[in-house]
Amino acid sequence: MRAPCPSFLRSLSHPAGRTFGLVLVATVGLGACAVGPDARMPAAPVGGAYHNAALLAAQTVPGEAVPLDRWWTGFNDPTLDALEQQALAQNLDIAAAGARVDQARAAARAAVAQLAPAAGANADAAREKQSLLSPTGEAFSHFPGYQRTGNLYDLNAGASWEIDLFGQLWRNAEAARADAAAAEAGRIGARLTVAAETADAYIQIRGLQLRLARLEERIQDVSLIEQLTEERFRAGVASEPDRQQARAQADQVRAVAPLFETALEAQFNRLDVLLGQAAGTARSRLAGPVTLPVTPRIDPGEGPADLLRRRPDVVAAERRVMAETARVGAAMADYWPKVTLSALLGFESTQGGQLLTGPAQLAAGQAGATWRLFDFGRVDAEVKAARGRRAEALAAWRQAALQAGADVENAAVSLVRREQQAAALDRALTAATVAESAARESAAAGATSRIDLAQARTQRLLAEDAALDARTEAARSAVALCRALGGGWKG
Repeated sequence: MRAPCPSFLRSLSHPAGRTFGLVLVATVGLGACAVGPDARMPAAPVGGAYHNAALLAAQTVPGEAVPLDRWWTGFNDPTLDALEQQALAQNLDIAAAGARVDQARAAARAAVAQLAPAAGANADAAREKQSLLSPTGEAFSHFPGYQRTGNLYDLNAGASWEIDLFGQLWRNAEAARADAAAAEAGRIGARLTVAAETADAYIQIRGLQLRLARLEERIQDVSLIEQLTEERFRAGVASEPDRQQARAQADQVRAVAPLFETALEAQFNRLDVLLGQAAGTARSRLAGPVTLPVTPRIDPGEGPADLLRRRPDVVAAERRVMAETARVGAAMADYWPKVTLSALLGFESTQGGQLLTGPAQLAAGQAGATWRLFDFGRVDAEVKAARGRRAEALAAWRQAALQAGADVENAAVSLVRREQQAAALDRALTAATVAESAARESAAAGATSRIDLAQARTQRLLAEDAALDARTEAARSAVALCRALGGGWKG
């Protein structure tokens, strides 16, 4: 905490005839002395290394790590790159965040301007007819030459300056600058969120499109099995339970299609909102050849301490702590006097032709001081409230730091485990593909029925669907990890 200016405090003990002059000397000669605590952040509640650092090193994706400042390019998908550019340029959440930055910066400039003198000019021309029944009219109407109607011309310029003796205005400006920095971090956070949401929606769309294509093939297979079982039943080869089981399996597979279509439509609409366009626009754009983005390799960085400088939400929370700390000082400044200087220079005359002459000149200067000596604890309450807001902001910053670390750990585990799952399912898909080939050869030789061949094909399609789902989730986990790491931004 900065103590009040010593010279000013000594001046308060001088005789009354000298006190005011010494106050002015201390004000002009020493400048403002800001009271209240300075913003010093405590140690972040995070460890020196990620808990799952060894697991992150076990990523199975080959090659170099994706650059986090443009992480979406690591998916090697030109369509995704184009969507990201459009989202960052047109998204309305980003536009709103940018408007909040403009507001905060304007407020900061206004707060800084409060430190400087304010000047203004005024010009008036008035004509007035005096009432004879008013106190003034009754008193002067009996004088010879009294005129009820008169003119008054006034032209002046004035200035006033609140001397920031104890730094209240300076603390307010400090808080406003911190608010502006928090708004800027919020804008970066909005861009990061939109980029991640766009990539996540796109990956889900591609994954669902591929899975729907495999589902249509499965529906053809189970429909064939249902038809062949019905033929065998009519021929007396298959039993009624076989017939009903084939029907049930076919209907269960058909029932999945509406769920996939609903999920796909939701992701298309989600992407349209992110891109700032009407619903239904993205569907026609993404109806072409379908491929699943390749999951990139991701470097988590130096550790949690480095993460806190990359995460916009943590940086914004830190700036809010600084703002509330400055407001504590602004509240504490009300314990001390406020000094104001003002001056006026101009002309005043009842005749317009004499307005700019020497006799019409006027000048005035004023120095004043106000001090809240007895307010029944109002300042104490305001300071206590400001300290409470600072404590709340500090707790929010600690929570944001802890959540940032947890987000990275969760996304890292999800990414590596999904990669491991996808690798295992790829092996299962290879085995199912071999089994289908063997069934096809056997059917060609007449040793296997068409039903057995259709069932082998269905098993292959099921394995392919599971592998697609795992690769989709691995790509989404990569997006989540890039988002958790702050997208490469340095606060």
